[in-house]
Amino acid sequence: MSTGKPEELKPVVNESGIEIKPVYTAPDVARSGGADGEEWPGAFPFMRGIHKHMYRKRPWTMRQYAGFGTPRETNRRFHYLIAQGQTGLNVAFDLPTQVGLDSDAELAQGEVGRVGMAVDTLKDFEAAFEGIDLEKITVSLTINGAAAILMAMYFAMAEKRGYDLKKLRGTAQNDILKEFIGRGTWVFPVEPSIRLVGDTIVYCAEHVPLYSPVSVCGYHIRESGANPVQEMAYAFCIAKAYIDHVLARGVDIDRFASRLSFNFDIHGNLFEQVCKFRAGRRLWARIVKETYHAQNPKSMWLRMIAGGGGGGLTIAQPENNIVRGAYYALMSALSGTQTMALCSFDEAYTIPSERAARISLRTMQILIEEMGLCDTVDPLGGSYFVETLTNQMEEQIRAVMEEVDRQGGIVKAIAEGHIQNAVSRQAYETLRRIESGEIRKVGVNCYQVEEEEPDIQFHPFKDEDCRVQIEMLRQVRAERDNRKVETLLRRVLKEAKAGENVMPSIMEAVKAYATVGEITGSLVESFGRYREPIRF
Repeated sequence: MSTGKPEELKPVVNESGIEIKPVYTAPDVARSGGADGEEWPGAFPFMRGIHKHMYRKRPWTMRQYAGFGTPRETNRRFHYLIAQGQTGLNVAFDLPTQVGLDSDAELAQGEVGRVGMAVDTLKDFEAAFEGIDLEKITVSLTINGAAAILMAMYFAMAEKRGYDLKKLRGTAQNDILKEFIGRGTWVFPVEPSIRLVGDTIVYCAEHVPLYSPVSVCGYHIRESGANPVQEMAYAFCIAKAYIDHVLARGVDIDRFASRLSFNFDIHGNLFEQVCKFRAGRRLWARIVKETYHAQNPKSMWLRMIAGGGGGGLTIAQPENNIVRGAYYALMSALSGTQTMALCSFDEAYTIPSERAARISLRTMQILIEEMGLCDTVDPLGGSYFVETLTNQMEEQIRAVMEEVDRQGGIVKAIAEGHIQNAVSRQAYETLRRIESGEIRKVGVNCYQVEEEEPDIQFHPFKDEDCRVQIEMLRQVRAERDNRKVETLLRRVLKEAKAGENVMPSIMEAVKAYATVGEITGSLVESFGRYREPIRF
C-alpha cells in the first residue's frame, strides 16, 4: 500500500542555492515564515504588486532597448517601434558617449555608433526625438558615467520643445556603482561618481519631480555572473548607498524615494525568478519603511523594469531564443513588473534587426491580448511552493546584504573588490556547471545538432555613420557661441571644485551646445579619472 510519500529522488538545487523539494504542503509555508492570506496587492509590503489592480487596469509598458549609428538613424528605429505598438523607449548609447568622449576623440575611433546611438551635443537629442510625443512615450536613458550630462540634454531638449519639466516623466539608469561591479563604463572615481548621482536626484526632486533619476541596475550584476539572490541583494545595497548620500545632503526620504526605480534581469528558472521579485518587493518596502522611516507608501514601492536577460540567450541554435524570450516575458509578467524590455532572439550576437525586435514586441503583445496575463493579480500567489520559495529567497537576500554590511558597506566592498570577486566566483561556478552538463542548456550542452554555417544576419556597421556624426559635431562647434561655451565650462569646473550641485551649470552648458566630451573634461579636471586597482 502506498504511503503517499515521495520516493527518494536526486536533489534539485536552484541557482540561488536553495534545495527544491518534490512536493510542498502548508507546513512548508509555515516553517519558511508563513503567508499572510489577507495581504492585498497595492498595500504594504506590496509583495503581490505595487498597484491594487496591476495589469487589469493598465498593462506593463513595452520598452524595447534600441539605438545605433547616428541620432537620425536611431530616430527612424524609434518611429518604427512606436508604429508597431511599443509604448516606451529605452535608448542605447555608443561606448564613446557612455564614457564621456566626443565622436572625434582619438579613443573613440572604431566605436562611434557601433553598439548604440552616438551623442555629442544637444543637437543630437533634438534629432533623435524629433516627432516623438514625450507625454505619450516615456523615455529611458541607459547611461551611467555620463548620465548627468545626458539627462541635462534630455531636459533641455524637452524644455526647448515646450514641455513643462514639472510634468516630464522618464528614467535614467544612472547607477554608477554597478559599473564598478559589472560593465566598466565609469569615468570618475567612486566618491565623486556617487556625488554626481546625488546631484541628479536632488535636482530632479526640485525641478523634475516626476522623473526617475536612478534605475538601480541589478541586471548588469546578474549578467556579469551573479545569481538571482546576489542580484537583488547587491542592488538593494547600492540603492541604500544612494539614499544615505542624499539624506546626508538634507533631503527628506519622501521627497525622492518614490522616484527611485530598479532594472532587473530575467533568465533561468521560472519559479526562482517570480519568487525573487515577490520577495524583493516585500523586503524593499520594509527597508524603506523601517530603516528610513518613510511615510509615503509610494516611497516603499519597488518599481522595476524587467525583461529577458541576454545572458540566457545562445548563439547556438538562435531560433530557440524566440522560445526563451517568450518564457522570459511570461516570467516578467507573472513577477509583476511595471515595464518590460524583452531581449530579441538575435541579441546574443548582434544589434537586433527590425524583424527580431518586432517578434519580441509581438511576444509581449500576445501575452497582453491573448494569454490572460492581465486578468488577475499575482496568479501564482497562494501556491505552497511559491509562498515557501518567496520566503526562502527573502531570507537569502537578507543574508547577502548582511554580509555586505560586515564588509563595511557596499561602497567599501566594491572599492576593495569583495563584490567583484563574489560575482566572478559565481560566474565561474555557473560556467563550470554548464560545461559539465549539470546545468542543462538546450542547443549548447544537450540536444545539439550538426550544423553547417548558421543562418544568422549581423547588423551592419557603416563607417559612413561615423563620418556623418563627426561632420555634425564640427558644424555645431563652428556655429555656436564658443566664448559663451568656454565661460559655462569654467562655471561647471568651479562648481564641481566647490562641492556644489553641478546640474544647473551642466544644464546651461548643454543649452549652449557644449559637447559631452567638453563637459566631461571640466568634471575630470575637478574629480580626476577612476583607475581600476590591480588585483591578484
